Amino acid sequence: MQVSVRDNNVEQALRALKKKLQREGVFREMKLKQHFEKPSVKRAREQAEAIRRARKLARKKAQREGGL
Repeated sequence: MQVSVRDNNVEQALRALKKKLQREGVFREMKLKQHFEKPSVKRAREQAEAIRRARKLARKKAQREGGL
């Protein structure tokens, strides 16, 4: 991952880096790795996330088709 610093504006480059890391899910993964998670809990969490993503996708699709 690479962020360029323009006009010695380090603050802006840091913001861009943080945004990229957030989009990649690095912060979330670090938080999850802080403590051990039982395999059953991990499986349940991942299934719940998949359901949430599917519902969000269906909701966006319905909104797009309804808006046409």
